[in-house]
Amino acid sequence: MRRGRTASAGVEVVVVGRGGTYRWAVAVTVSTVLAALTSVPPAPAGPGPAMSPAHRHGSGGGAVARGLGHGHGAVGGVTGRGPAHRRGPGGGVVARGLGHGHGPHGGTAARGPARPYPVSVELTSLTPAVIREGGELRISGRVTNTSGRRVGPARIGVRIGAPGAIDTRGGLSAVARRTPLSRADGPEVPGRTARLAPLPTGAVRGFRLTVPVPDLELDGAGAYALTVGVIRSDDADAGPNTGTVLGLTRTHLSAYPDATRLEPLRTTVLWPVIDTPRMEALTLRTPDSDSVLPVFRDDGLTAAFGPGGRLRRLVEMGRGRPVTWVLDPDLIVQARAMAAGYRVARTPGGSDPQESTEGTGGEAAADWLAALRTAVRGREVIALPYADPDLASLARGGGASLTGLLRRASGTGRAVVDRALGVRARAGVGWPAGGELDEGIARYAKGLGLDTVLASGAGVVSAGELVSEGATDDGAVALEGGTTALRYDAAIASLLFAAQPAAGASGAPARLRLRQRLLAETLTATRELPYARRDLVVVPPRRMPLGVARVLLTVVDEGRKAGWLAPAGFAAALRKPTAGRLRGFDGYPLARHDGELPPERLAAVVRDRRRMRALAKVLSDARATTASVRAALARSVATGWRGDPAGAASYQRGVSRYLTASITSVRLVPKSTVVVAGGSATIPVTVDNGLQQDLTGVELRVLSSRPERLKARDRTVPVRASRAVSRTVRVRVKAYANGPVWLTAQLYTTADGRPWGAPMTFRADVRSVPSGAVIFVLGGTALIVLAVAFRLRRTRGR
Repeated sequence: MRRGRTASAGVEVVVVGRGGTYRWAVAVTVSTVLAALTSVPPAPAGPGPAMSPAHRHGSGGGAVARGLGHGHGAVGGVTGRGPAHRRGPGGGVVARGLGHGHGPHGGTAARGPARPYPVSVELTSLTPAVIREGGELRISGRVTNTSGRRVGPARIGVRIGAPGAIDTRGGLSAVARRTPLSRADGPEVPGRTARLAPLPTGAVRGFRLTVPVPDLELDGAGAYALTVGVIRSDDADAGPNTGTVLGLTRTHLSAYPDATRLEPLRTTVLWPVIDTPRMEALTLRTPDSDSVLPVFRDDGLTAAFGPGGRLRRLVEMGRGRPVTWVLDPDLIVQARAMAAGYRVARTPGGSDPQESTEGTGGEAAADWLAALRTAVRGREVIALPYADPDLASLARGGGASLTGLLRRASGTGRAVVDRALGVRARAGVGWPAGGELDEGIARYAKGLGLDTVLASGAGVVSAGELVSEGATDDGAVALEGGTTALRYDAAIASLLFAAQPAAGASGAPARLRLRQRLLAETLTATRELPYARRDLVVVPPRRMPLGVARVLLTVVDEGRKAGWLAPAGFAAALRKPTAGRLRGFDGYPLARHDGELPPERLAAVVRDRRRMRALAKVLSDARATTASVRAALARSVATGWRGDPAGAASYQRGVSRYLTASITSVRLVPKSTVVVAGGSATIPVTVDNGLQQDLTGVELRVLSSRPERLKARDRTVPVRASRAVSRTVRVRVKAYANGPVWLTAQLYTTADGRPWGAPMTFRADVRSVPSGAVIFVLGGTALIVLAVAFRLRRTRGR
C-alpha cells in the first residue's frame, strides 16, 4: 500500500491503494477538484482598476482615486488593497466545515442554511472614537466559545472594508446587515494580529489589538467598515489571509483628518425628561388639617429621582451641554407633590385613598427639582402639552370632546414649569408617537393649540430639498393650515429607539456599536453635500435610557471637536421654514396602530369627564377634586402608555373606579316603614356623605303614591352634610286619611335639577288621622263629584 498527498486548488486529497480502489480514489479526486474550481471566480491577470474618483473622498471632501490590487488565493479570494507586497500574496479565507464558502461575489455558497460561527466576538473599547492624524487604533474586546466543542488556537485580525469610505447612509446599513466574511471586508492588516489560545466550551477570553493608523490605509475623511475576525490557520505555511473563519464582528470607523474642511451640520439635540404617569386621581384629606395628599400608583419615582436614578442622571448629564430640554409638565407636578407629601396606593388603581401608605421620596423629589432648576437655567426649554398626550390616538378616536380638557391642562402645565424652574418655556409644541404625521394628526394638534409638531423626515416633503429623496436636511417645513413641522432624522431616531444598552461592563459592546454607528451616520450625512449649509435634528426616545444618553452626548462632543457637527438651538432649527407638504400617502405606518389607545378606552375617558363635571356640582369646594381628576384624565391618554397596554388599562379603570366610588358615596340610606300619626308629621330621611369634603349642592324631593292620603308639604329640602358623615333630613308631610302609602325619595343637583344617584322607596303607614280631617276630606271629595256631575248635566242639556 502506498500513501501520497496531492494539493490542488487548496483541497487536500489522500490517495490510497491500487487497482479498483485506486481508480475510485482518482475519480473522487477529480470530482472534488472540479467542484472546487467551479466555485472560485477567475483571478485577474494583473492589478484591478482604480476606483472612480466619484466614489472616493479625500480629506477635503474631494475625490481621491486609489488603485486596488486584486490577488486571489485558491479558494474564496478576498480582494486585496494596495500593492501586493504590502498585503502579502492576497490568498482567500476558507470557511471549511462551517457552511461558509465564498461564491463568485463574495457571498455564502448555496449549500443549505449557513451554520453560525462557533465563537462570538464583541468589541468593548475602540480608541480613539474618531481617527484624526496618525497615532494608533486600540481595540479591546472579548471572544466567547458558543459551540459545543473546544476551539482554537487562532488569531484575531482587523480588516478595513475594501470599497474604502462609505459614501451613502444606505451603505452604512448594508455593512450592519452583512453576515459572513466576504471580499467586501477587505484583506487582513498584516502583522497586526493577536494570538488566541484554545478556548474550551463556554469560555470567554479578552483580547487587545493595536494598529498604527497608517497601516489602515484610510482614504481620508469618511466612515469605513471595520471587521474584527477570529481565524484559525489550518496550514502553517499559509498566507495571512487564509484559514477558517471562527467568528467575526463589524462596526464603523470614522476618520476626519485635521485638514478636512467640510461644512458642519447645524445639529439640534432634544433632551427629553419624561416618565410614565404615576399620580392617580385619588387624594386623601388629612384628619388633623385641611391639607390634601395625592395618592401615587407606586413609588417608582423615588428611585428615578434619587442618586443614580434615570431621571436624576439625565439632569446631571444634560447640565451644561448644548441640548434643548423637553419636559412634561406633569412630571414637574408630580415631583412637587412628592416634595410636599404624598401617599402610595397599596393596590394600583384602587378607589379608597385610605388604602395607602406614606410615600418616602419627598427628599429625592425636592433634590431633583433643585438640580433640574440649575440645569435648565439659561437654556431652551420646551413644555409639552400636559402629560404628553398621544396625538395619534386622539386624532383617530378621541374626538373634539377631550380637546377643551387638554388645552386647559396644557395652559396650566406651562405655568407650572415656568414657576417651578424659573424659566420661560416654549409651549405649543406637539410630539406624535414615532414622529409620524398625517393630515388628521396635524389637524388635531392645531385644535389643541400646537403650532409646531416634531415629525420624522420620512413623512414630510420640503419644496426646498437640495436633493429629492437624497441628502440629509432636517429643519422646519410650513404646512397648509398654519402648522410647522420640524423634521428630524428618522434613521438616527430609529437607532436610538432600538438601542437598549445595559449599564456597566455588560452593556459596553452595545454602547460601542451605537456610538460608532452614530458617528458614521452624522459624518456620512455631512459628506453627502460637503459644502452646503444643512440642519440635523436628533430626537431620542421619550424615556431615554442612560446608556443611550451617554452615547448621544459622546457623539455630539466628538463630532463637534472634529468639526463636522455644530450645535444649534431649537429656535435656530425653526428659523425660516420652507414651504412643504405631507407625503401623498398616509404617513402613519399600520404597525404603529397596534400601540394606540383603543377607541373604547378613549370613550371611557370622555364618559369620566362628564361624570367629573357632575360630581363637581355637589361639592362645597370642587376646585381641588376637579383639578386632581382633570389631571388624571389627561394622564389616561398619555403617549407614555405606548408599549404598556396593561398599565394604561389599569390606570384608566382606576380613574373610573374613583369617580364611581365618589358618586355612589353620596346616597340615601334605605328605610323600611315609618308611621305617620296625626294630620301633620315629619319623616326623617338620612343622607350619607362619604366624600372627604362638605356636601352642599344637592336637594331632597319626596313624592307620594297616594297624595290624597299623604303628601309632602315641602317640594324640595336642601341638604347640607359635613364630610364623611351622615345627615338626617326631615321632610314635613300632611296626612288626610289612614292607610299605607309608598313614598319615593330622590336627590337632585341644585345647579341643574338633575337626579343624583338611585331613588329610595319606603312605606308610610298613616294612622290616627282625626275624624274631622276625614270628614273634611270626604266632604271635599263629595263636592268635587257633585260639581263634575252638574257640569256633565249642563253639557248634555245643550
